[in-house]
Amino acid sequence: MPIPTLDENLRAMRPCLWVNPGRDDAAHALPALPIRYSAIEEAEARWRRFAPLLAKLFPETAASGGLIESDLIPVPHLQRAIMGDSPSGTWFLKGDHALPIAGSIKARGGIHEVLEFAEGIARQHGLLDSAADYTALAEPAARQVFARYTVAVGSTGNLGLSIGVIASALGFRAQVHMSADAKQWKKERLRKRGVNVIEHAGDYGEAVEAGRRTAQDDPFSYFVDDERSLSLFLGYSVAALRLRDQFHAAGIAIGADAPLFVYLPCGVGGAPSGITFGLKHVFGDNVHCFFAEPVASPCVLAQMSHPGHPGISVYDLGLDNRTDADGLAVARASELAVQTMTPLLPGIFTVEDDSLFRQLALLHAREGIRIEPSAAAGIGGPQMLLDTESGRQYLADNGLAQHMAQAVHLIWTTGGLFVPDEEYRAFLERGRRLLSAT
Repeated sequence: MPIPTLDENLRAMRPCLWVNPGRDDAAHALPALPIRYSAIEEAEARWRRFAPLLAKLFPETAASGGLIESDLIPVPHLQRAIMGDSPSGTWFLKGDHALPIAGSIKARGGIHEVLEFAEGIARQHGLLDSAADYTALAEPAARQVFARYTVAVGSTGNLGLSIGVIASALGFRAQVHMSADAKQWKKERLRKRGVNVIEHAGDYGEAVEAGRRTAQDDPFSYFVDDERSLSLFLGYSVAALRLRDQFHAAGIAIGADAPLFVYLPCGVGGAPSGITFGLKHVFGDNVHCFFAEPVASPCVLAQMSHPGHPGISVYDLGLDNRTDADGLAVARASELAVQTMTPLLPGIFTVEDDSLFRQLALLHAREGIRIEPSAAAGIGGPQMLLDTESGRQYLADNGLAQHMAQAVHLIWTTGGLFVPDEEYRAFLERGRRLLSAT
C-alpha cells in the first residue's frame, strides 16, 4: 500500500510529522538572515529599562522586579504517563500559560511592541529625563500624551489580551479586532479594562486586515501587525536568553551529548519563530525546535511545504480552519515567520483537537497544571519524535538517536492563566471523557 503524501495527510486531517528539507546548520543559516543577535540584546535591554514601570503598574510582577518571565517546570509524572519506562530523556514545561499580566505567551511579544512604541513617543515628547526613569511614564503628563494615540491589533484572543491590557495600563486608547473564533470571556476581560473590542464574523486574517485598514489612515493610530511585526518577533526571542539562565541555575548543560528538543504551539507563527530564532543563537545546532499545529489549521506547515506557492492558505488545501484551539486558528502564515524558519526549523507536526483535550486533562491529573486547549499542542511532541517513522528518521539522520537518554524535552505551554473556572471545567470534563474512552 503506498505511503500517503504530506498533502494527502493534511487534507485527510491525519496527524503527521513533517521534516523540513530546507534546514541548514546554524553557523550558515543565522548569518544569512537579516536579523542579528544584537537585536535580541536590544529587546532584552528594553525589557530591563521598563521593568521598574511594569512593577509599578502591575504589582504581580513586583517579586521579579518587573520582569515578565515563566517557570521552568519538571514534569516527570506527565512523562511517565505518556512514555512509560522507555528512555526518553528529561521532560520540562516552559510555563508561559502562567505569564503575568496577559496569562499567555503573547505577553512576551505583545507587551514588548507596545513598550517600544511608548518609548518612541516618550522620547519624541521629552517625557524621559536624563536619568531615564521609566516610572515617569505612569505619571499624568505621560498619560496625557499617550491618550492621544490608539494602539490597535487583530487577534483570535491572546494577543489582543496582551496588547489591550498593556496599552490601556499606559493610558493609550486600545482597539482590538477579534475574529469569530475568539472566546467570549477574552472579549469581556478586555472590555472591563476599557478596551474597544470590535467583533468580526470572519477568521483571524479578516480581523487583522480590518485592524490594519482602520489604522492606516490615522497618524495617531498604531497597528500591531501579528503577520509582519519584527518588534513582536524580537520580544518573543528574548525568552531564549531567559531560558539559558534558567538551565544554568538548574545545573542543566545543553550540548551535543545532551540535545534540547522544544515543542511550540503555532498559530500565525510569530511567537514560536521568535523563540526558535533566539534559541538557535543561544544553543546552535544542539537545539531542535518543532512547531505544533491543529490538523484543521496547519498554516505554517502549508506554506513551508509549498515554497513555490507564496500566500497559500489552509483553505487552499481543502481545510476549514475550524479548531477548538482558538489561539491557533490561523489560515495563512506570517511571511516573517516563514522567512526566518525555512533555514532554521527542523519540522512541524499536527494534532487533532481531541488530543488537545486529552493532553490538557492528563497534565492536570499528573502535574496539577491548568492550561487552555491551544497550549496543549506541544505535549505530544516527544512521542511524535520518538515513536513515528519520520521522527526516528530525523534522529538517525542527525546522529541524535544515541543521545536520547540524556536529551532534554521542553514543552512550551502558551495560555491558560485567566481561563474562567467554569470554562476550564468544561475543558477538563471533555478531556477526561476522551481519556476514559482510550
